[in-house]
Amino acid sequence: MITIAIKNVKELIRSKKKLEQKLNAKITLQQDKTVNVETDSFNEFEANRVFDALNLGFSADDALRILDEEISFVKINIKDYAKTKNLEVVRSRIIGTHGKTKATIEEITKCTIKLKDNIVGIIGPSETTETALTAITNISRGTKQANAYRYLERINTQKRKQK
Repeated sequence: MITIAIKNVKELIRSKKKLEQKLNAKITLQQDKTVNVETDSFNEFEANRVFDALNLGFSADDALRILDEEISFVKINIKDYAKTKNLEVVRSRIIGTHGKTKATIEEITKCTIKLKDNIVGIIGPSETTETALTAITNISRGTKQANAYRYLERINTQKRKQK
């Protein structure tokens, strides 16, 4: 049994049955916003990853996609890549005007991206998750968004040629 702190209690309550079924576990919500998960050791590891994604703001459906072998979940702290101390600027660069940058990265890479505080979470196909991660770290370092888009398009074109 593991105990995990949960921030997105509403999403947990809404999808508790589905989570229990997919994780093959018994989930008990405590008063202090922690969750007890009773399952075997392999599913404990998977449950940790799923609840980590839920805490970042992913929906339960997106978080459960992690259980698929073809899907990757990556979590980074933008502090590790930013050249400036003003992380609000870095977060706004990742999101872009009216969410354009984030939406463009999601569209090109077929990944779902969530930004919470200084943590960026990416869930998507294994082959494109690294590409999305590279684009986000480049933007965090100060690269222009247009250059990140160009990088994504170049990688996308190379993948199409390989098929």
